[in-house]
Amino acid sequence: MSNSPLSPRLADALTAVSQDVNAELDRLMPVSEGAESRVQDAMRYASLDGGKRLRPFLVMQSASLFNVAETAAIRVACAIEMIHCYSLVHDDLPCMDDDDLRRGRPTCHKKYDEATALLAGDSLLTKAFEVLANPATHSDPQVRCDLVAELAHASGAQGMVGGQMIDLQAQNLDLDLAGITRLQQLKTGRLFSFSCEAGAVMGKAHGELRLALRNYAHDLGLAFQIADDILDVEGDAAEVGKRLQKDADAGKATFVSLLGLERARSQADMLAEQACRHLDPFGDKADLMRDVARFVVQRRS
Repeated sequence: MSNSPLSPRLADALTAVSQDVNAELDRLMPVSEGAESRVQDAMRYASLDGGKRLRPFLVMQSASLFNVAETAAIRVACAIEMIHCYSLVHDDLPCMDDDDLRRGRPTCHKKYDEATALLAGDSLLTKAFEVLANPATHSDPQVRCDLVAELAHASGAQGMVGGQMIDLQAQNLDLDLAGITRLQQLKTGRLFSFSCEAGAVMGKAHGELRLALRNYAHDLGLAFQIADDILDVEGDAAEVGKRLQKDADAGKATFVSLLGLERARSQADMLAEQACRHLDPFGDKADLMRDVARFVVQRRS
């Protein structure tokens, strides 16, 4: 693996996608003149100009594997980012993780207020499905229905929300490695899976190629979360942009607490390389997705 956490090739590609996503989010979320503009401002604060945009990037890359039009892929990329950002707004609320800092700046409820943050999260969630259902996302209504169904499953009680529910109870549960793995597959992994499979859905691909993307996403998601747990122990709060060691302070089991730092780091590296091998059917076209797998275990934020 490279000593650099972010290769120049990946850095340039991530920057380009981030700029495109920001421009499309800006277009999709105009601010009106009425009193409701406050929640629209909060939606934009929570979703514009922030984060690594990994999930949108994976949507764009998976779409490129099947020659899906970028105009369609960018809308799906924005939908997954809306879901991700809504989850962060809600996670940061006092009734959840009670965080004051996100992406190096005040959390949405600190910038505005709790009620506005709650509504902003709700609005980002519903806006995502409005975007997917619009004919501009794909000319085939069955594809649009499939995208809506897949994202709803990934983000609901059998996916991200279910994982968050387990996480809220984690300090009172005796979670072993299998339990932590399942928690993270739901909370983090399902949105990665949607992002990686979205290109296959838009390209109407099935069978081996879609399974390869699903397996890639499975290993990528676990590697990402193990790296997150390592950062929570070793990272610098200013660089990471959020409060660290929350899980340890709450007495929650993590990959690091169960495996130790060195075994956790080794497991993350193994999963990243395994994720890369799942992309063999796509050849060189998937090189940037391989770069992502290696980056997530080397990142410092």
